[in-house]
Order: sequence, then C-alpha cells, then structure tokens
Amino acid sequence: MVTFFDRAGEPGEGEPGSVRFRVGFISLLASIVGMIAGLAAFLLFNLIGLFTNLAFYGVWSFHFRSAAENQRGAWVILIPVVGGLIIGLMAKYGSPKIRGHGIPEAMEAVLTSKSRIEAKVAILKPISAAIGIGSGGPFGAEGPIIQTGGALGSLIGQLVSTTASERKVLLACGAGAGLAAMFNAPITGALLAIELLLFEFQARSFIPLMLASALAVAVRLRLFGDETMFQVGAFDYDLIHGIPFYLLLGLICGFAAIGFASVLRRLEHFFDGMKKIPTVLHPAIGALGLGVTGYFFPRVFGPGYSTIVDVLNVRLAFTAVLLLLIFKAAVVLLSLGSGTSGGTLAPMFMMSAAIGSTFAMSVNYAIPGAHLSAGAYAVAAMGALLCACARAPFTFLVCAIETTHDFHAVAPVILVCVVADAIAVRYMPHSIMTEKLARMGFGAGQDYEANSLKQLKVADVMVRDVVTVLPEESVREAADRFAIGDLKNSRHHALPIVDSEGRLQGLVTQGDLLRALQADPEGGTSVLDAGARSLVVAYPDERVFDAVTKMLENNIGRLPVVDRNDAQKMVGYINRANVMGSWRGHLHAESVREHGWWRNLKSIPEDRGNGGVATGRVESLTDDQLLLSPNSDLNGDANVFLLSAPVRGVLLGDEVRVSYRKESGRNIVVRIEEISSRQ
Repeated sequence: MVTFFDRAGEPGEGEPGSVRFRVGFISLLASIVGMIAGLAAFLLFNLIGLFTNLAFYGVWSFHFRSAAENQRGAWVILIPVVGGLIIGLMAKYGSPKIRGHGIPEAMEAVLTSKSRIEAKVAILKPISAAIGIGSGGPFGAEGPIIQTGGALGSLIGQLVSTTASERKVLLACGAGAGLAAMFNAPITGALLAIELLLFEFQARSFIPLMLASALAVAVRLRLFGDETMFQVGAFDYDLIHGIPFYLLLGLICGFAAIGFASVLRRLEHFFDGMKKIPTVLHPAIGALGLGVTGYFFPRVFGPGYSTIVDVLNVRLAFTAVLLLLIFKAAVVLLSLGSGTSGGTLAPMFMMSAAIGSTFAMSVNYAIPGAHLSAGAYAVAAMGALLCACARAPFTFLVCAIETTHDFHAVAPVILVCVVADAIAVRYMPHSIMTEKLARMGFGAGQDYEANSLKQLKVADVMVRDVVTVLPEESVREAADRFAIGDLKNSRHHALPIVDSEGRLQGLVTQGDLLRALQADPEGGTSVLDAGARSLVVAYPDERVFDAVTKMLENNIGRLPVVDRNDAQKMVGYINRANVMGSWRGHLHAESVREHGWWRNLKSIPEDRGNGGVATGRVESLTDDQLLLSPNSDLNGDANVFLLSAPVRGVLLGDEVRVSYRKESGRNIVVRIEEISSRQ
C-alpha cells in the first residue's frame, strides 16, 4: 500500500474509513419496502381479478373469481392466445425480464447485476402477470409478486447510497415481503429470501427480512382481511402407522419433481430452437395448448386457489383429481416452456396435493385395511414437489403449514418434503430456479456458504496469458530473465516449462534456480532438469476452494491449470496472489458504498466541494497522472487524477481507492490505497 500526504504533511480530508453493513438503516428501509410490497400484492391480486372478469365474464369487476366457471364456450380457446400475444409484445418492446416465473429472474439480478433491477420491471412484471393469469394462465401470483417486490426493494436500494450487499438484502426483503403478503405467510417469505436469494443466515439480513415480512402481512390484513389461504378440515394424520406411507409418498414426489424439471428443460430448449417463429409468438403458441385443454377441462385455468382447497378437503373424486394432475402439469409445463409470465407456486401446490390425494386413494384401494386419509396425505405432499424442484425445503414445508394453519401436519409434511428433496439433490443437478442461470454459465450454489472461494471457479481467477520457458533453456538464462525483470509479469515466482508444441512438461521456481546455481555456478543445467516434472494441477471448472486445498495439502504456492481432458494442455495458472485477488468482488460488494439517485439529484456538477473518494482499476500511470477505470466514484467524471509525486508499488491493473481534492476543476490525489493487485 502506498500513501500520499497533502502539503502540510498530514493525511488529507476525505480519507475513507471502513464501511460496515448498516443494520439499523437497512432495517428502516426494509420496513418501508415491506409495506410497499404488501400494497403491490393487493394491487396485483385485484388486477388479476379485473382481467379475469373482463376476459371470461365481460364485466368490469376487481372481485377475484375462478375462470373455470365461465360460459364462453369455444371462445375460451382464443382468450389465452390473446393474452400470450400481449405478453410477447410486452417482452419484446418492454423488457424480456418479464418472462418466466419470477424467482430465477430475481436470482439473476443478484448474481449478474449487483442486485440492480430496472424500474420498468417493477411496472411491467405485475401487469404482464395479471394479463397472463387473467387470460387463463395456469399460474399463481406468487412468482410475479416476488419479482415485483424484489424490484421495488432494489429500486429503493438504488435511490439511496448503499453497498451491493445492502442492496441485495433490500431486494430479498421486497421479494420475501411480496410472498408473505400474497400467502399470509411471514415466515415463508423470510425463508424464501434466505434460501433462494441471500444464501446466508445472519442477523444483518434476518432482522430486515422479518420486519419486511411482518409489515407486509400487516398491510395484507388491513386490505385482504385475516383469512387462511387454504382452509382445511381436521384430518387424522396417523403418524405412527403412516410413516412408511409418508416416506413412500416423499419418494414419489421426488421423482415427480425430477420428471417435471426434465420436461420443462426440454420444452425450453424446444422453444429456444424455434428460430423460424418469432419469439414474440412463443407465449401465444403455449397459450393455444392451454386454451384447448381448458375448453375440455376448465379447472386448469388460472391459479386455482379454490381447486386446491377442493383437493385438500377431498371434494373431488379420484378420476377428477387424477385428470387435474395430468392436465394441470401439461399446461403449466407448456406455458412455462413457451416463455410466458406467471408463478409456479400455486400450480405446483395443486399438483403436489393431487399426488398426495391420489396416492392415499390408490393405497386404500390396493390395501383395504390401510384407511389413509386422502386429505391428510394431500396436505403432507402439498409443498413436496416445490421443495424438490426449487431446492428450498425449509421455505415450502413451512409454507404448507402456514397456508393451512394445520399444525398437526408438521411431522408428516417434514417427512414427505425432506425425502423428496433428498431424491432431487441426488439425481437433479440444477433446480428449476437455477437451471436458467446454469445455462448462462453462472454457478448459483444454494448452500449457506460465507466462503466466496466455494462460489468461484478456477477459470474466474486464473491468469491466462502465462510466461513460460522452453525445456532446453538453461538455468542461467532463466535466472537472468528473473534478474533483469523482462518477464511480462515479474511477480511470478515460478515458470511453467512448455515445449515448442505447447505441451506442459514441468515447473521451475526461483528456489529451483538458486539451488541449481549453487550446484553449478555456470548455470548450464536445463530448466527441465532443475524443475519439477511431477506436478499437482488444477482444472478450470473446479472451485477455487479445491485448488487452495491442493496447495495447502502439497505445501506449494501455485498450480498450472490444465484441460480436464488433456493433462498436458495448459490453459492458465493460479497462485496465492490470484486466490487473494479472488476476494476483490466480495470486498467491493461489502465495503464500497455507491451513490444513489437521491444524492446524484442533489449534486452540483461543477462545484461539489473539496473532493471525494473513487475506486477502480489503474488503466494508465505516469509520474504526474493516474487514469482510473472506476468501479464507484462520487463525481461520475473522477477518473483522471494529478499526482504530486510518482507512485511506487502500484501497477497497471491494480484496484485502488483514491482520495482526492478538487482545485480549479482538477482532481488532485491526496491518498492511494491498494485494494488488490493484478497477478
């Protein structure tokens, strides 16, 4: 680290201190986000009611009702198609982010854009979802309100000055609060944010989450009333005698989840491959299949909250429940695969409950003395399919209990959901929430891991342009190259030995060269004889954590990175410095507070005071000028800085934090801190 002082010999003003996560301030913002998300849930619910009434009943009413009771006849085939066309146009000319079921899109914002979501998503997503569901889409409002609430939280995080970590918590608070308000389930909302967006369980995030969820439910109680989402009767769960059946039901739900995810993936690939048909028409194609199915079996239209209650309370015959399971699964898969807008929670709850109900009825038919309660097994299975598909067991097993208020079902629900999740973990590489992200090349591990080394791949941090030596090169020649510093990267303490055909032969370190020179001062020995030929290597697709483990276990400080299919094809190089540098993004997210819209609106472009702080990579460096590629700065144009003395110890590519003052419109460097070095 290099420090500059002002002319008085004292550290200049504007010296940055350590930025800490502001739990109190973020909790206050989260409370505001929670109340706004509760209001947004109310508006979305009523919008769905309005579009349903207009499309299927021809009346202007916000009263929520099922589309299954419509009297449109064959016209119902075209209603979803019109809705699909509108969504396709909104996605093309508005934002493609409105496609999908909401949660993966929120996860994508966390992973790819530092939790920033565009304002138009907060407007277009609920409208598109209301049109899609109101025109018969077989979805629930939960996924869209999760994305909408997340967008609202993100926007508030962009309005004020926040770090990326603080903004992520606000996004998660909005998403969780939206679900809490829609389902009247505050614990479920908080757990969803933890399991699918934050991947951490810390007081700094848990406190804001619970505040946001609780206040969102308070708004719901005022606007919706205090009603259980799914009212069920009193069932005999018979846990002692039913354990084998609950375990078997869990296995069935687990494999059903694998099948659902596999078919969805294939349908998405199918629609992605339809190059001759414009993407804007894809939702309409899926909606056509929905319309035809809905004409013969109207219960597949809409979220089907009342149908879920009917299944849970055993008001439908075995044949009706079985047909509901088959047709609902078909239209949900087709609609999701075509890229329309809607949530998966309600339809998957319906399918899960149908699996549990048909399972109990089938067992009773096959084993007359079993006496299983179809309602009990429907409740026990209700969250299992989503537990396994989304890899969020805590969230959806708690959701099944919170939405029914049947606390006698706790143990059966846990058994079925955990077994289903275990099957999915074993046989399904990606959840339906992370499948899209995996295809984009992003690793979205759903474990509570604070160690970022377990989230990064070696390919993300390795050096690709590696300086090498030929096997026949002498020790003296290699030592001279180190001594005169003509290496492209003089900080490396070892050189890979690569032959003229580009094949990795070994590795020679500075220590190897010194020992060889001690034995032969003339340095005539070849580097191949002086270096190591038996190498420990890393692979580009393995975690940085695994590479570090290899270094520690073998007491070495660097690893050649080779192609997994060809151990002599070197593709990069990783050492201790690269590992330290891999924390750069984590440190930036935790400690760099970015200015929000509010502060920018208040700023005066030409006269901002005495200066500020900027961070970024060094692009150009001379004795009297520093050019920075900023990650975050106060002025927006603060990337050229004048130096009062030459900088020592800072190289091109290093990430630095610069404190500066303004004099006559120029940025004068006061202090430079090296955040990380490019190795």
